[in-house]
Amino acid sequence: MHGLFGELVIILTASALVLGAFYRLRLPPTLGYLVTGLLIGPGALGLVANQEAVQRLAEFGVVFLLFSLGLEFSLSRLLAMRRLVFGLGGGQVLICTAAFMAVALGVGAEPGVALLMAAVLALSSTAVVTRELARSGELYARHGQLGVAVLLFQDLAAVLFLILIPALAKADGALPVTLAITVAKGLVLFAALIGIGKWVLPRVFFEVAKTHSEELFVLAALLVALLAALLTDAFGLSMTLGAFIAGMMLGESHFRHRIEIEIRPFRDVLLGIFFVSVGMLLVPAQILPRWPLVLGLAAALLVFKTVIVAVLGRVLGEDRVTALRAGLLLAQGGEFGFALLAVAGTYRLVDAGQASLVAASIVLSMALTPLIVRHNGAMAARLLRHRHRPPQAQADLVGVSDATAELAGHVIICGYGRVGQAVGRILTREGVEFAAVDEDPVRVQEALLGGERVFYGDARRAALLHALGISRARLVVVSFTDHRHALAIVRAVRERAPDLPILVRTTDDRYRDVLKQAGVTAIVPETFEASLTLASHVLALLDFPMERVQQSVQGVREERYGVLRGYFHGRRSRIEDTQGQALEVRHAVRLPDNARAVGQRLHDLDLARTGAEVRGVRRDGAGELQPRADLRLQAGDVVVLFGTAAQVENAERRLLGG
Repeated sequence: MHGLFGELVIILTASALVLGAFYRLRLPPTLGYLVTGLLIGPGALGLVANQEAVQRLAEFGVVFLLFSLGLEFSLSRLLAMRRLVFGLGGGQVLICTAAFMAVALGVGAEPGVALLMAAVLALSSTAVVTRELARSGELYARHGQLGVAVLLFQDLAAVLFLILIPALAKADGALPVTLAITVAKGLVLFAALIGIGKWVLPRVFFEVAKTHSEELFVLAALLVALLAALLTDAFGLSMTLGAFIAGMMLGESHFRHRIEIEIRPFRDVLLGIFFVSVGMLLVPAQILPRWPLVLGLAAALLVFKTVIVAVLGRVLGEDRVTALRAGLLLAQGGEFGFALLAVAGTYRLVDAGQASLVAASIVLSMALTPLIVRHNGAMAARLLRHRHRPPQAQADLVGVSDATAELAGHVIICGYGRVGQAVGRILTREGVEFAAVDEDPVRVQEALLGGERVFYGDARRAALLHALGISRARLVVVSFTDHRHALAIVRAVRERAPDLPILVRTTDDRYRDVLKQAGVTAIVPETFEASLTLASHVLALLDFPMERVQQSVQGVREERYGVLRGYFHGRRSRIEDTQGQALEVRHAVRLPDNARAVGQRLHDLDLARTGAEVRGVRRDGAGELQPRADLRLQAGDVVVLFGTAAQVENAERRLLGG
C-alpha cells in the first residue's frame, strides 16, 4: 500500500510539472498527461513499477469520463442537428471503421482485434477540437458546427465500442452472434436503468438535497455512477456503459449542473491518472526502431480522415472550403481511442507492442491538432488554391433577407439568450416587430419551432446585418456579455447605419467609455440595474414613500450611475480585470491617531491630485458626514475613496502619511 501511495505522489508531482510547461506552450493537457506517463513509465525512467495497480485506479477515470459525457448529453441538441449528426457523423464513423478494419485484416490481424483497432483510429478528440475552436472563435462557424456534429456521433459510437469489448474478448470465432447477444443485453439493461432514472433517482436526490449536506450529495452522485458501472459489469458488459446511462438519467434532472460541478474534481484527477497510465504504454524501445511506421500511420490517419469528412460534407451539400475545413478539424485520433486501448488491454485483446504503436500515432496526430485547428482556413484555401478568404455560405443570408423583407421600424436583437428573449417577449407584448440573431444552433432551432423570428449567424458580419434589414430598423439591442463581442457588433452596425440607436447590455460599466466612443447610444449595466432594483425594494420595505423611492433611483440613473460606479473589491479583483483594464474601486481607510490627515481639512490634503475622489466620511457618534472641502478629519474617521486601484493607493498614502 505504501508503494502505491508513493507512486501516486510521483504521478501527481510529475503531472503538475509537465502540465505547467504544456500550458505555457498552449498544448492540450491530455498530451501533457501522456508525456508524463511516457517519462515515468517502465520504458523511460521507470519511476512507477506497480503499473497494474495504477491502471486499475485509472479505470475509475474512464468511468467518470463516461458519466460526465452522459450528464452533458442533450437529446434536444441531437435532434436539432440530426441530419449532420447521423448523416455526416454516422458516415464518417462507418466508413473509417470499415476502411481501417480492412487494412488491419489485410496485414493478418484477427477480426476482433481488427475491429477494435479500426474503432480506435476512427474516433477524434472532442476535448482538443472543441477547446481550440472555442479559443479561435470558430465553434459556431459552419465548419465548426459540422465538426461538433461528427464529434457528437463519435461520442455515442465510443460508448457502443466500449460495450463491444467484453464481447470481442469472448467471441471464440462466433463474433456476429456474440455481438448480437451483447447488444441485446445492453438494450435491456439500458431500458431498465432509464426506468430507474426516471422514477427512482429524482426522488432519491430530492431527499438528499433536502438535507443541505454537500458531503451526502457528492457521495450519492459517486454512488450512483459506481453502482451503475458495477451493474453493467455484472451482466458481462463494460462498466462504462453503466456510467454513461447513469449520467444520462441524471442529466435530464434539475440536479444535473450541481452534480457536474461536484464530481469534476474526482473526474479530472482520475482521468489524469488514466491518461498517465496510457502514456506508460508508450515504450520508446518499441517505438523508436519503428518510427517510420509511426509517422506513416499518423500521416495516413490525418489524410484519410480529412478526405472522408470532406467528401461526405460535399455529398450533404456543403461548399468545398467548409467541407475541407471540417475534415481538417477531425483528422486526429482522440482520447476515446486511448480509453478503448486501455479497456482492451484489461481483456488481453491487444499486446503491448500493438497498443504502443497505435497510441504513439494518435499522440502525434493530437500534438498537431492545435496548429491545424488554428490555421484550418488558410490550409483549406491553400489546398484548394483559393487566393481569397474562403467564401461564406450565402444561402442562409437569402433566407434571412426573405424573412425580414416586410419589416420596417423593427428592432434587431443580437444575442437571443436569457436577456434577449426577455426583451423579445416584451416587444411582442407591445406589438413591436423584431428580428433576432444568435450563435447557438440549438437555441435558434427551438425558437424557430416556437414561431419566433430568430436566425443563426454571427452578428458581426455586415452581410448578415444587411439581410436583417438594418437600413430599415429603428433600434439595435446587443445582449452579449462579452464586451469584445459587443464592441465588434457595434462597429459593424455603425459602418452600415451611422445614426441608428444602439442599446448595449453589459455586466457593469467598466467598458462604458470604450463602447461610447464606438458609437453606442445607451449602455445598461446589468449588475447596476440589479443594485438599483434591490435598493428600491429596501427603501420600500423601510416604509419610504414610493415617490421618494422613485426619485432616489432616478437620481442615480441621471448621474449616470456615478454613485454606484466602483465597489469594494476583494483581493482577487484588486488591481485589474482579466483583460488588463484598470478597475474602478471603492476603498475605506480608517485614520489612526498618527495619520497625517488627522486635524487637517480635506481641501488641505489636495487628494484631487491623486485622481481619487472622496465619496464619504464616517465618524463614530456622528454617522455619515458630507465630504465638504472644509471638513476637518479626526482620528478614527473612515474615509471612503473611489478611483482606480493606483489612484486609491496614492490617496491612501497621502491620508496616512506614507
